[in-house]
Amino acid sequence: MKTLPPDAALPFAGDAPTFARSTLAALVAFAAITPLILLVAPAVAAQLATQLGLSASQIGTYFFVELGAYSFATFPSYLWLGRVDARRVAACAVAVFCAGNLLTALWMPGFVALLALRAVTMLGGGTLMVLCMTSAATSDNRDRVYGLWVVGQLIAGAIGLFVLPQVFAALGLRALYIALGVLALCASPLSRGFPPALGARGVRPAPARAAQREHAVAPTVLVALAIGAMTSFYLAIGSVWTFASRAAAEAGFDAQSAGSVLAIASVMGIAGAALASCIGGRIARRAMLFAGYALLAASLVTLATRPHSTGYSAAIFAFKFAWTFVLPFVLATIARIDASGRLIATLNLVIGGSLAVGPLLAGLLLDAGGTMRALFVIATVVSVASLAALLHIDRRAHALSPQP
Repeated sequence: MKTLPPDAALPFAGDAPTFARSTLAALVAFAAITPLILLVAPAVAAQLATQLGLSASQIGTYFFVELGAYSFATFPSYLWLGRVDARRVAACAVAVFCAGNLLTALWMPGFVALLALRAVTMLGGGTLMVLCMTSAATSDNRDRVYGLWVVGQLIAGAIGLFVLPQVFAALGLRALYIALGVLALCASPLSRGFPPALGARGVRPAPARAAQREHAVAPTVLVALAIGAMTSFYLAIGSVWTFASRAAAEAGFDAQSAGSVLAIASVMGIAGAALASCIGGRIARRAMLFAGYALLAASLVTLATRPHSTGYSAAIFAFKFAWTFVLPFVLATIARIDASGRLIATLNLVIGGSLAVGPLLAGLLLDAGGTMRALFVIATVVSVASLAALLHIDRRAHALSPQP
């Protein structure tokens, strides 16, 4: 957890009566651009194998470094949050992200140098994501803002998965890095929309301090369970999604057809996030957790049966829909035990780290002779463990909530 001085505070949902449109535009734009490598991971993984001749373990290492650096940006944020103007931090992060991507495209170094360059680049991207997640916490309606945060990413991913196979065939990997640099450069004026209060010292309002004392009785084990639930969820998601194109090939798809199917799956993800935003708060959260995880497990079990093209398409559509549908309810469940907001901010590290380790472990498993079926079975078990942890958190949070 981050260590801030007692007088340093982040704005909370209940502290801000309004949420600037410029802030919403900034967090949606940068949250869509900076993790684009992950969002189009199946297409990138296939191109890394084709163009650079990387093995499955090397591809896993690539995503481990890229996403690991992205999540590692949380650690420096413990130092500048509450001390440095957030807009200055955003300007520096945009510069690093743009320069790193453009340099990657122009240079395209060997594997080791490529990893080092991508690590520095994604430190900038991860810093922007920390700003996005922390800014979203200042809204009165976090469900809506986080819903738009997810939808923006999914739209970018769907477009990328649909376009990249054709672009890669004509221009190679350079096109992706150039696009990332140019997009971030175009979005750079939006960085002025991040609330400067994110980087300013201030006194935490009395209600927030009271809420923190109210939840101080929540045992540390709940925090550990929350981190474990999010870690296991994204370990399963990251490992399966990164090698989804390989499973598509086993189901009989060629590269272009697989890209189209995965692009449609991303559209299903948009539908899942939109549906979650619409029904959030209207139906019991526990029921939505059960529904989302049940669909997720069913899709993974179906993929484990090694279906043909039609079965694969249905399973991957359900997988992406369930992933984005259940995510808002996962975050909302964890937020119930997070009076200070610091746990939610730390989830950037948890999510990025899990998404980095997932492809690495999956790549090692496949290189060691493991099958895609084994990968899907393991992902199913891990997902069930995540649900169990969340249900325990939900029960304990309800018991700890102050009664009217």
